[in-house]
Amino acid sequence: MSKLVAVTGATGFVGQHLVAALASRGWRLRLLVRRWSPLPSLAGVDADLVLGDLSSEPALRQLVNGADAVVHAAGLIKARADRDFLPVNRDSTALLSALAPDAHMVLLSSLAAREPQLSAYAASKRAGEAVIATRRGPWTIVRAPAVYGPGDRETLAYFRAVNSGIAPQPRLPAARLSLIHVADLAEALALAVERPPPNGVYEIDDGRAHTYADMANAAGQALGRRPWRIAVPRGVMAGLAGCNGIRQALTGSAQILTRGKVNEIFHPDWSVGNRALAAAIGFEPRYDLTSGFRDTILWYRGKGWLQDV
Repeated sequence: MSKLVAVTGATGFVGQHLVAALASRGWRLRLLVRRWSPLPSLAGVDADLVLGDLSSEPALRQLVNGADAVVHAAGLIKARADRDFLPVNRDSTALLSALAPDAHMVLLSSLAAREPQLSAYAASKRAGEAVIATRRGPWTIVRAPAVYGPGDRETLAYFRAVNSGIAPQPRLPAARLSLIHVADLAEALALAVERPPPNGVYEIDDGRAHTYADMANAAGQALGRRPWRIAVPRGVMAGLAGCNGIRQALTGSAQILTRGKVNEIFHPDWSVGNRALAAAIGFEPRYDLTSGFRDTILWYRGKGWLQDV
């Protein structure tokens, strides 16, 4: 009988691609879902569904019971208040770890965890990592950089801006950053489950560090545009974040651009420096930046999310 992997975040942006990657390798799947609904990524895939959320110990106990591996891909990237990050990004991680002490646990983290002083989000991701690093069973922490690809709504605004002829970027001339297509991230996570590396904290990307000029050029090439690169001063972005804070207080709707996010954006180096995970699990990215952006834009257009101008 094939081995069983339990997955959180299966209905999210990364999770749907991850489920497909695991299923293609013959893993039996048990997925945590908050509501009963069809999962597009599960067409033809046999998976057990557990109804519940990350705060429900009975649901998490049912999820991990008998699992050979657990992939904790769920996480909170924006919140109405800073205090809301820890229950999801740290406390649910601790509970899962305690409930499945012998399973191989793979935690999807973020490069932001390298700099926990920058934001509540970054601090919560680092706190989740600290929990995993003390467990007795096998564990792998995978820090992802900026993730883009089909289904992503957070970077859609950037592609819409480039499509209109503008490529915004922080006024940070020497900035370096890593990116990865969601299908490649899902592949790397599935390989980490299938071929567990030594316990450790690892980083993953598309194989090279990029500049904001690289992003603008790749997006422009994929869209058939020659965008005008606009360097946005930190003060302007902080002002927008302040407006978002007021909007968040009035409406209760969580905003992605906060003061903490501005701190992250203006950090000069989000590039991956050690690609030990790729070597350990035999991962080779399928997409470079240009082909990845092209694939994403084709998907956006197919769904009507991005219109020609």
